[in-house]
Amino acid sequence: SNGINTPARVTDRVPHYWTSTTVNNVLDKQEYCGDVINFKTFTKSFKNKKRMVNAPENIAIFKDVHESIIDRITWELVSEKRKKNTRKRKTDRGETSIFSGFLVCADCGKNMHHHFNQKNHDIKYFNCSGNNLHHGICDSTHYIRVDFLEKVVLQEIRRLTHFARDFENDFANIIMGDSQQNSVARHDKKKKDLATMQARDRELDRLFNRMYEDNISGKIDDERFSRMSSQYTAEQKELQAGIKTLSAELDNTHTSAMTADMFISTVRKYTRAKKLNERMLTELIERIEVHQSEKIDGIHRQKLTIHYNFIGAITIPEALELPEIKMQTRKGVTVSYEPLPLAV
Repeated sequence: SNGINTPARVTDRVPHYWTSTTVNNVLDKQEYCGDVINFKTFTKSFKNKKRMVNAPENIAIFKDVHESIIDRITWELVSEKRKKNTRKRKTDRGETSIFSGFLVCADCGKNMHHHFNQKNHDIKYFNCSGNNLHHGICDSTHYIRVDFLEKVVLQEIRRLTHFARDFENDFANIIMGDSQQNSVARHDKKKKDLATMQARDRELDRLFNRMYEDNISGKIDDERFSRMSSQYTAEQKELQAGIKTLSAELDNTHTSAMTADMFISTVRKYTRAKKLNERMLTELIERIEVHQSEKIDGIHRQKLTIHYNFIGAITIPEALELPEIKMQTRKGVTVSYEPLPLAV
């Protein structure tokens, strides 16, 4: 635009076009939440001027130092979604589903894949990806139709919004209680993982000492000793890195910025929702666990566990009864939705 000749100049590019790298860098900026982050990079010595990326545990974060340009809850929500790195694969017809990346198998924990019926492309469904990999690590397909899923999730979100509207104080108390419980559960899991890793690290020290004594006494030849010591050294190096990371996380216990008021304000936006969309799922739902359907009295009953962002699966009072949802998903097969007793 300034008349400057540049190599491979593009004349038809949109003026406000940003590359994916630029967008990713913007989304990674925690400073936009009002924080100051120090020691992100370092140099090995005064002779080497190359900047190296510092380990997360060595980075110093000072929160709420300056005015934020994005609220922390939105930034944390985006960060959690980006950590999953779930690609929304398109079908042969170039279609994607709003549920892609949200559905997981309740048994094996694998993501569920989006498909369409080969004979009738209007029938779209999800099934467990672990059912086909490596000769089947999951015993069942956990098949669920997209249209059936839309009805169930929409009704559950409506029930959640009615609960927030009609019983606001009870809703806030449940959210704060469940949020605290989830935080404690995550903390306890990290402590358990840390103890396991530390025990294995001590065990490797003992094994290495015993192996060294066996090598000196001639029970283990030098070649085998060298091979086994390399394996133990590599494993111990990984363990020590993991121990360091977990210890730093436990020392700086992260408290989620999600509060009852914030979640209630998010839920209120969808009080009159008549149709699901991707933004609604992203703002409200973390994941949906799909259970294998069970045939009871001639009807296949399927359970879903909906985990909401930051608060997990919550209990809805029985007073807000969910209308029965039935659908004939296949010829001669009628599926009914059955909520779990401890989750929406």
